[in-house]
Amino acid sequence: MMNSALTFAQDTKEAVPLHVLAPDGVEEWLKEQPGDVSSWVRANGFSAQVGQSCVVPDGAGGIALAVAGAGTDSAQARGRFLLAAAAVGLPKGVYRIVTEHAPEVLREHALGWLLSRYSFERYRAAPPHGAELVCPEGVDADAVTQIAQGEALTRDLINTPASDMGPDVLEEAARQLAKAHGAAIEVTKGDDLLSQNFPMIHAVGRASVQAPRLIDLSWGKAGPTLVLVGKGVCFDTGGLNIKPGASMGLMKKDMGGSAAVLGLAHMIMAAGLKLRLRVLIPAVENAIDGSAFRPQDILTSRKGLTVEINNTDAEGRLVLADALALADETPPDLMICMATLTGAARVAVGPDLAPYYTDDTALAQALDGAALRARDPLWRMPFHDAYEAMIEPGIADLDNAPKGGFAGSITAALFLRRFVEDSPRFVHVDMYGWQPAAAPARQKGGVGQATRAIFEALPEVLDL
Repeated sequence: MMNSALTFAQDTKEAVPLHVLAPDGVEEWLKEQPGDVSSWVRANGFSAQVGQSCVVPDGAGGIALAVAGAGTDSAQARGRFLLAAAAVGLPKGVYRIVTEHAPEVLREHALGWLLSRYSFERYRAAPPHGAELVCPEGVDADAVTQIAQGEALTRDLINTPASDMGPDVLEEAARQLAKAHGAAIEVTKGDDLLSQNFPMIHAVGRASVQAPRLIDLSWGKAGPTLVLVGKGVCFDTGGLNIKPGASMGLMKKDMGGSAAVLGLAHMIMAAGLKLRLRVLIPAVENAIDGSAFRPQDILTSRKGLTVEINNTDAEGRLVLADALALADETPPDLMICMATLTGAARVAVGPDLAPYYTDDTALAQALDGAALRARDPLWRMPFHDAYEAMIEPGIADLDNAPKGGFAGSITAALFLRRFVEDSPRFVHVDMYGWQPAAAPARQKGGVGQATRAIFEALPEVLDL
């Protein structure tokens, strides 16, 4: 599971000194350098903009030092992991940051550098990984590596197409993670879902050639209890309310919630946090055949609430509902649900922000602070009680797809909250899980969202 590219170089005296500069500090730095160095850097037009780098030769065919741009204050406010933009342009070698920075800045530089080295290589060989970094002094190399490895796991799972990432392969990925960390795992599959009272997971996934299943991983013997629930829809055709081709194009990423909770679980277990972890993943494919569930069907959930199906393309909340109900039967200290749930969330906040819902203001404040520190942006959205009537169709307890098109992310969150009555600390993250265009440390493709922020917040939230 370990991605060898996402590790730091061993400390070596041969590492190239790397000066990370902002534009307003270039001239002062140049004045302190020997004349040949300053002349070379000036001749190469280095001005410390984002993505700029310059290497200074040592006269013997090697590199004496390198400089990289950190960007202006404005660029730093608008972006993150900016050193990673320059790192990808440095020639192969080992580098060591020698300029002074605040500890949190060095940690961001270190993590961004590792994440910039990620590539998805299952189907095509990638160019050799170039510049390596010696972990900056004062930064916990193991902790940063564990986070990068968790993020890489999430990206790998999302990037894998459904032909190679069906419910059976997702289950195997969870089993490999459990084995790596000594966790226990149980899987309820196929018609056993009916006998074990997971009717909505079964209904959504029964039309696929791969049986639907509920993956249940547990780890830890003592401490507060944390449950992570991740949406594992390995491909979403929309069901009988079939999606148009343009909308179906990225549906391999509809298991992004499950990928995120597995990546987060790796971070937690690798760090040895003193808690009891449970990961629940309803893994299905929303396919079409004669046994597919239909519009106007009424399903009875594990909790006993009935649900009118007004759109088979609103299936994620159905499978999550059964998993949330199971978790709520033994209320944990904290329950977090992660899902690529609604297009409405993307309309509201775009692809870079992960909106989340919670009724716990103190918990929200902890998450917001952690998101800033981890450089993993979140945005709190409301469980707006006035919209509860929108998810009540009259013929059943709940409507899975309210008509009208308004407040789609909020009504989906309200639907999920109906299945979490006894767990007072509940968070739902309506993530996107996809980077539509390359950015520093984030290649185009699958990406983790909210996981680093949650991991950063856990010691405060659970008093670890």
